[in-house]
Amino acid sequence: MAGMGKRMRPHTLTVPKPLIPIAGKPIVQRLVEDIAKVCGEPVDEVAFIIGRFGEAVEKSLVKIAESVGAKGTIVYQDEPLGTAHAILCAKESLTGPLVVAFADTLFKADFTLDSSVPGTIWVQQVADPKPFGVVKLDAQGRITDFVEKPQTFVSDLAIIGIYYFQDGEYLRTELQYLLDNNIMDKGEYQLTNALENMKNKGTVFVPGRVTEWLDCGNKDATVFTNQRYLEYLKERGESLVAESAIITNSVLLEPVYIGENAVITDSVVGPHVSLGAHANVRDSRLSNSIVQQSASVLNAVITNSMIGNFASVTGTPDDLSLGDYNQLRV
Repeated sequence: MAGMGKRMRPHTLTVPKPLIPIAGKPIVQRLVEDIAKVCGEPVDEVAFIIGRFGEAVEKSLVKIAESVGAKGTIVYQDEPLGTAHAILCAKESLTGPLVVAFADTLFKADFTLDSSVPGTIWVQQVADPKPFGVVKLDAQGRITDFVEKPQTFVSDLAIIGIYYFQDGEYLRTELQYLLDNNIMDKGEYQLTNALENMKNKGTVFVPGRVTEWLDCGNKDATVFTNQRYLEYLKERGESLVAESAIITNSVLLEPVYIGENAVITDSVVGPHVSLGAHANVRDSRLSNSIVQQSASVLNAVITNSMIGNFASVTGTPDDLSLGDYNQLRV
């Protein structure tokens, strides 16, 4: 999660993209929790590969690791030299069985990871595979090829950015080989090159299937992911409205997430709205949106929007992407 998150600006000017909340929790926290659930055994360590985001961000990440009973480790990638380089920045943590995940994706799954296989690449069938890395399978369901962004059809199984490796030291050796021999693709060291080398040496990779793959790459995708995740939490029967929220002369259209001490007055909120702690909504209509902590929405009709922490919106209709501490009045 060392990237700058340019497609999510202005929200990533103040926090890294994986700390943007989905249904009240940061994207990366939901990802860590979901991976821990499918691992089938305790997680010992979570290593976060980040840029220089500051002490407050690092403390929050360590707490996320501790919330699943693991040690939290902070590792820096100071140069954008590709996925293989990023993972190798955490080389001290590349031991034993491990999961590698890119923190701008969420998933729904109903399985337990099979740790008896050498490697699992999690995939999802997509209608248009051109923007993705994909895998090809043989008759036994094993991965035979990794193809990056195919412009002619070779497979519709897109790699979603979550990988299991039975032998972390072996992965570390293959990543180091790329750097030592300056093996680059489009100017970067790529994980797919290491996977291809491992496969050619006889490592058997199998596809892991998820029920749903949810992207958090830009504002619209993140708002949609918030919608789907709220539906998912509703199906699980989770309580999504804080008891401390103050709701006066207002209607909530489920599913919605309402954070601690949020105040809603003379408004209709929902469906598919996440409202952060201490947010204030008055005389407004909100749907399909993420409104973060301590934000204020007054006399506005808002949909398909992201409103940052401590931001203020007054009398503004429709589709917004407003960063932290901004004010907008019409």
